Amino acid sequence: MSCWGTPHPIRVYASSMKRDISPQDEADRFARLRDIHGYDAFKFRVGAECGRNQDEWPGRTDAIVPAVRKTLGDDVDLLVDGNSCYRPETAIEVGKLLQDNGICHFEEPCPYWEYEWTKQVTDALDIDVTGGEQDNNLALWKYMIDNDTVDIYQPDICYMGGIERTMRVVNMAQEAGKIITPHAANMSLVTVFTLHMMGAIKNAGPYVEFSIEEADYYPWQYGIYDEFPVARDGKVQIPEGPGWGVNIRESWLEKAQYQVSEWEK
Repeated sequence: MSCWGTPHPIRVYASSMKRDISPQDEADRFARLRDIHGYDAFKFRVGAECGRNQDEWPGRTDAIVPAVRKTLGDDVDLLVDGNSCYRPETAIEVGKLLQDNGICHFEEPCPYWEYEWTKQVTDALDIDVTGGEQDNNLALWKYMIDNDTVDIYQPDICYMGGIERTMRVVNMAQEAGKIITPHAANMSLVTVFTLHMMGAIKNAGPYVEFSIEEADYYPWQYGIYDEFPVARDGKVQIPEGPGWGVNIRESWLEKAQYQVSEWEK
């Protein structure tokens, strides 16, 4: 039994971390995964990570947005992540391209610490602008929510320091009538925590982030625990065992690297 209530499947969006992939190859990869797992929502990357207003390579963003939409058709939700790439004027231009192609979610369009820049983008676009994955300061969370910096808020449970502090953000957002769609970009325990929380809160968004990267991208994320979540029909079951519903594997712990910081008084 889940510590948060009766387990049930949660809709997920298939989240790609890749930028070193051609637009059509990414679109084709999504189509294969849709056919295998039934995903009906996908997130892909635009711009360059912390890219100082530059694309990963010239023309990539302009190409990948229509390529993914054309390949997957109109029956899937599409989300994009700018990873702190753009200045406001460029983010707004990209956002209009996204709107024209029916994208529903524009994540972290500007450097995440530039709250005023991000709000300019939020105010200028009809598309949902989202953010917050990098933030863990509760005073800054209050500032973001009070000032409608984004439309949808994305705390990361592990970056926040656990469920209790994340729930403070959830409650602030709920009081402001805002949706929570947490950041959970790998298949470590953060995804397990997020599935449980999203199955319990009142202002949960329509899906949970679910990594589609193979072992070559995050080699450490495989084999951490039993009952590894698998998407079926575009949904993932909340783990149903005691506690968080999974068991950490002793074999993974034995192979893990441990580092200790020492200091002298």
